[in-house]
Amino acid sequence: METEAIKALAAGIAMGFGAIGPAVGEGYVAGRALEAIGRNPEAADKITPLMFVTMAICESTGIYSLVIALIVIFG
Repeated sequence: METEAIKALAAGIAMGFGAIGPAVGEGYVAGRALEAIGRNPEAADKITPLMFVTMAICESTGIYSLVIALIVIFG
């Protein structure tokens, strides 16, 4: 019973710390992309796809922490 509680706590900590970086990174990327589009609206067609690719790369670290949390819970 105590082992399950420790696993749940460890998984929560892994997800908590693992989600901070991607959240900050994605917010920064989106803010800078919108700022660039605001300065040069004609470049929106080039900036938007690059923004989504960069946000997907940032999100991958959050997915890694989810995988580790699932391994801790079910492994």
